[in-house]
This record gives sequence, structure tokens and C-alpha cells, in this order.
Amino acid sequence: MMTSRERVLAAINHRQPDRVPIDLGATLQTGINASALYQLRKFLGLPERDITVHNISQMLGWVDGDLRDVVQTDVVGLFHPEDTVGIVGKGEKQRFIMSDGTPTLINGETQYDVMPDGGVYMYPQGDRTAKPSIYMAPGGSYFNFIDRSPGVDMDEVDEEDLTPREDFKTLFSVMSDETARYYEREAKRLYEETDYAIVGNLSGAGFGDPGLYPGPFEKAPRGIRKFDDWCVAELLYPDYVHEVFSLQTETMLKNLEIYRQAVGDRIQVCYVSAKDFGTQTSEFMSSATFQALYKPYYTKICGWIHENTNWKTFFHSCGSVVRLLDDFVDMGMDILNPVQLSATGMDPHMLKDKYGDKLVFWGGGVDTQTTLPRGTTEEVAAQVKERLEILSRDGGYVFNTIHNIVSGVPAENIWAAFKAVHEFNNR
Repeated sequence: MMTSRERVLAAINHRQPDRVPIDLGATLQTGINASALYQLRKFLGLPERDITVHNISQMLGWVDGDLRDVVQTDVVGLFHPEDTVGIVGKGEKQRFIMSDGTPTLINGETQYDVMPDGGVYMYPQGDRTAKPSIYMAPGGSYFNFIDRSPGVDMDEVDEEDLTPREDFKTLFSVMSDETARYYEREAKRLYEETDYAIVGNLSGAGFGDPGLYPGPFEKAPRGIRKFDDWCVAELLYPDYVHEVFSLQTETMLKNLEIYRQAVGDRIQVCYVSAKDFGTQTSEFMSSATFQALYKPYYTKICGWIHENTNWKTFFHSCGSVVRLLDDFVDMGMDILNPVQLSATGMDPHMLKDKYGDKLVFWGGGVDTQTTLPRGTTEEVAAQVKERLEILSRDGGYVFNTIHNIVSGVPAENIWAAFKAVHEFNNR
């Protein structure tokens, strides 16, 4: 019988493991909202406890060892020491009660205001002299980013007056010695004290990522930061975009070298980017635009990783990305997540037949927009097993839902999904 690490290594190297590997909570896109996690623990009869939040914007809950054992997960994440708003977790926690009553624990230095209507504002780096950077709507279960940059008049701007490197100098930074030592300690602990495969959630190469560019941890972001403005800039001001991407690449390559020295071969997967390139029905951009603006920089990042480490490159992109898959492979992508099979053209048979020996599919296990939240337990189990039959053939597959499990998903459905994987594995 393989260990979890051996199992995942087999799968990501396109060999058939002894059973399908399972992930729950190893990345910021394969996790579970604190509210759903609290209800799942209660449903399974596990001890009730305040849920530790490890990603404040999405309110993702930390999956403890007792639940890992029940779910039979094979992967664990090595996460950043700072949260979305730039607060370093130093052990001190404070209680934060979600709108549905879920008790959670967040970093002790976090500063936030609860409005009379129940909305919540949080401040970057816990600094109340700065404008709040994220907002949870009344009754909500996650935070949205607030655009705080002075902005640019996209109709009147002269590209020669734009200052991309000055605008983004505080968004992209080289990691500190303290952060590097943290990664070294944590990677060693996870590698020596567990047999899980380890995903290093370095990220940092999410070019144009609307989850990064608003700068929720910056006190005073500047430049073109709004997502819709950025999409316009890709067409009207490509020199600005290239300069931002060049700065981001330079920083990422420096961080990769420091990261390699800190974690070595203890991690098996390196999380590179969370930039979404697909919508429900098509790609956000043409292949030509992707090849001109994005692909050269991703190629540099993936090339460095493959030349200097044994890590597999992990990319997250929602939506229909069919027309970009050849470029993804060519630039050095090893792992695609979340494999949104409900999007146009994302047929599982086609994906496995055409790309199954080139890409590892990490996700795709059950649809989180329809089946998981609104289906019956029988429908959830049936969809999971159907997809496992297709995607797990000859390795190259790690089970997870399509993106994070959000609040309000019935606990019995969540358990039905993972139980179906266990039944598939035990045939």
C-alpha cells in the first residue's frame, strides 16, 4: 500500500496509484468555507470547535487532522505566514462570529468594523489609518476586495505618463529572511512528521489576477487595479501591462530561488498562479492575446521551476479554457485546477483523451454550482463516480471538488462526495 506522498507522486507523474488521491484544503482553491466546515464536522460527529480561518478573504477553514483522517486526504498545504490583508499569524487569535453564527478564529492583530446592517470592513495590515481593503456584505460568508487606487481615466490617459513600476512596487516584493525561515521550518515539519504530499502555495505569478491586483494588503495601492480597467489596458496599453508583468516576473524569480533554498525537495507541487482565463462559456481573451501578453512570462516561471527543481507546477483557472490548453502545456503547466467540466467545451472524455498524458487534472470531481449544493446525496455520489471513471484512468488525477466548498452546501452532500471516492477506491 502506498503512502499518501507516494500516491500523489505517482498520480502527478502519470502513473496509476493504488487509489485515487484526495485533496481537501491543500490550496486556496481546493478548500472549504469555515461555515461549511463547521457543519461538516458536526454532521460527522467530530468535536465541535471554533474554526481557524487560514484565508480571510474567502473565509477558508483549516482542515484539522481528525477530519483529514475521516476524509482520507493525501495532500497538505504549506501556506503563507501572512493572510489576505497582510497580517502575520503569530499564534494570537481572536474570535469572529460569522453571520450564520459560525464561530471562527482569525489573527489577533486583525482590525475590522461591523456596520449597523451587519456588513464588515477590514483594514490592510491592521492599520486603521488606511482605507479598509475588504468588505463582507450583510449576511455574507466571504469578503470582496475594495478598489482603493486613485484610478486612471482610461479614455484620456497618455500611455507615456503611466508609471507601472512605481505603481506596483509595493504589491510585488522579495520575501524576507523571516518568511524564508518560516517556510524552511514548516516544510521540514510537514515532510518529516507526516506522509502527506505537500503543495507549496507560493503563488506570486498570478499575472493580472483580480484576486491580487487590488492589493488587499497594501495600505495605498495605485495605478490600474480594477479588473475591468485592467482588461481594457491589455488592449489599449500593452506596454504598461508588459512592464507590470516584467516586474512581477523578476520578483517571482527571486522568490523562487529563496523558496528553493528554504524548502528544497520537501514539497512536490508548487502553486504558481490563480489567474482565471475562462468564463462559463469561453475564454476571457483570444489565444493570440494570451500568447502575446501572458505566455512569455509564464514560460519563464515554469522554465525556472523545471530547470531547478523536481516540483510540478500547479495552475488554477476557472471556466472554459479549451482554446488555451495547448498554450498551457507548451508554457510548462503540469497541473490544471479546478477543471470546470460544466463550462463550454470542457468535456471530460476529450480532456482525458487529448491531454491526459500532458496535464494532471486536480479537481473536477463534482460540480459545485449545481450538483453539490442542490442535488441529492445519490446524485452527488453518481456524478463523483462517473467522473472518477473518466479522469482517474492511468493516473494524472487528484480528486477535489470544482473550486472551494462554499457556505450553505449541505454537510450530507459534502460527505456523500468523499464517501463516493472511498467506495470507488475500495472496489
